[in-house]
Amino acid sequence: MKIVMLGAPGAGKGTCAKVLSEKYNIPHISTGDIFRANIKNGTELGKKAKTYMDQGLLVPDELVVDLVVDRLKQDDAKEGYILDGFPRTIPQAEALDAALAQINDKIDYALDIEVEDAHIIERMGGRRCCVKCGATYHLVNVPPKKEGICDVCGEALILRDDDAPETVKKRLDVYHEQTQPLITYYKEKGVLAEVEGHDEVTETMAGIYQVLG
Repeated sequence: MKIVMLGAPGAGKGTCAKVLSEKYNIPHISTGDIFRANIKNGTELGKKAKTYMDQGLLVPDELVVDLVVDRLKQDDAKEGYILDGFPRTIPQAEALDAALAQINDKIDYALDIEVEDAHIIERMGGRRCCVKCGATYHLVNVPPKKEGICDVCGEALILRDDDAPETVKKRLDVYHEQTQPLITYYKEKGVLAEVEGHDEVTETMAGIYQVLG
C-alpha cells in the first residue's frame, strides 16, 4: 500500500500517517527525516543536499526525488509506505511518478485530509508548547491542568511563532497556491480519496479506513 498524504498544514496529516504506519507496519516517510538521515550518514545524495541547505537554498526537485526514491527502495518499504510532506508541487509529483515507473512502482492512494482554513487557524492558535520539555497541549482539546503551566515539568507554556494566526494564514496561502493543485492532479490519476478531518483523530481515521477497505 503506497500512500501520499495531502492536506493543509495543521490538517492532521502527520498524526494520521503515524497511526497508519503502526497499523499496517509500513514506514511513515517525511522529506525532513530523509535529509537528516542522509546528511548524518554522509551519503553522496546527502552531501549534495547539504551544499544547497548550507547556502540557505531549496534543494532542487530532481535531488529531492532521488533522495525519496532511494528511501523507498529500502527493505522496510517493500510492502508499502506513507509519504508525508512530499510531493508539494505538480512538478515534484510528475518527477516522482516518472521515477517510480522506472522501478515498476506507483502511488495507490493520495489521501486528502480536508479541514477548512478558519478551523485550522483556530486549531493551531490553540496549541501551547512547553519551553522546557516540549510537551504539547491545546487550550480546548487537551488543556493543561493549570492554565499556562506544563503538567509534566511545571514550566511555562508558549504559543510557538509557527502557530500564531498570521503565520498560519501565510502558510495556508502558500499551500493553496503551490500544493492544493495536487488534489486535481491525483484525482485525474484516479487515486485521490478525500477524507474529512475531525478534531478527534479516531473519526478521521474511520473515514480513512473506509477508503482503504
